[in-house]
Order: sequence, then structure tokens, then C-alpha cells
Amino acid sequence: MYSVTRLLDVDEPDRARVLGSLRTAAAASGAQNWVVEPTLPGSRNGGDVLVHLRFDSAPNYFNLDLDDPAITRVNGADYTGMPIRTGEPGSVYRALLLSVTPDTDMAAVERFERELMMLPRYVSSIRAWQLSPILEPVGATAWTHVFEQEFSDVNGLMGPYLMHPIHWAVVDRWFDPEATDCIVRDRVCHSFCNTMTAVL
Repeated sequence: MYSVTRLLDVDEPDRARVLGSLRTAAAASGAQNWVVEPTLPGSRNGGDVLVHLRFDSAPNYFNLDLDDPAITRVNGADYTGMPIRTGEPGSVYRALLLSVTPDTDMAAVERFERELMMLPRYVSSIRAWQLSPILEPVGATAWTHVFEQEFSDVNGLMGPYLMHPIHWAVVDRWFDPEATDCIVRDRVCHSFCNTMTAVL
């Protein structure tokens, strides 16, 4: 599967118009699954609108028209991978864009990835997930990974996931600048939105 994720900062008076045009473009893109929704409160550096398109293979062409002057910033990535589903479709889609520090020891990167992939074993509100290396980063940061999930609902993200001991006692050390294991030293984009259908 080939995925395209974009997190858009959009001037507030134009958000409804931009959402409409992006939904039209997504529907015409040939994507197998897609979501174009406003981000929910609690997103961090996640933009105002989350766009995610999932194709069977790399598309020859599609046009999201992100040159609209109402779109003031774009972060995102193109990447491949196969999701793992652990339950019925969730009602919240979440994407985390992150950048591992250049020249990080590969063994450390592999441990980091393994520990991220442990999270769905312990957090039952995760209904589907995928961790992917990024083929093409978009924006001012050289993103290296995207970690996506479908959650049962927003409470399943903000409570059982973010507050679980496996998160703050094991995974967070890779992100904490005061921890010796920290390898994610730039900002992250933590973005999530409602979805009516399976995204992953």
C-alpha cells in the first residue's frame, strides 16, 4: 500500500471551502481509502485539516491543490507499508510524524521501532496500526517515520494510549530530551481526526 498524509494549517475563514475542495480531490484521486477532516483538540503541530490517502500502489498522478493561499503550512509524508488490524474499525484516525536524529546508531533505531510496535499489544483501544519509514518528507522537517493508528474513539487515544505505562515508562524515553536514549530531538506532529470508515 502507498500512503499520502498531509497536515494543513488553513486560515479559519476559508476552512470549510478548503475542506470541500480537498474532499472532492480525494474522491477523484483513485485512493482505496481516504479521510479529509478537521483535526481534533489535542493535536500538536497537527494542522487544522488532516488529509490521508491510501492507494494500492504509487499513483501516477493526483492533485490536492495545496497551493491555495488559505493553506499557510503543510507537513506530511509519502510512504509504503501494510497496516495490522486488531479489531473493528475505529472512529479516530491518528498520525504521528517524527524525525530520528541523523547518524543515530541503526541498532538504536531498530530498538526504538520495536518498542513503538509493542504499544498495540498493551492498548486495546488501538483497532489498527502501521509504523512506516518515510519515502518523501514534506515540510520544513526531514521526517523519518510515521506511526498511524485507528482508535476506538478519542478517549481511547487520550486516555488508555497516552496514559498507559508502556507509553510513558518505555516509549517516551526515546522522545525525552533529558533521557540518555533520546533519538527524536526535533518537534513531532501529533494529529488526529474523526473518521466514519476504516482508514488503515
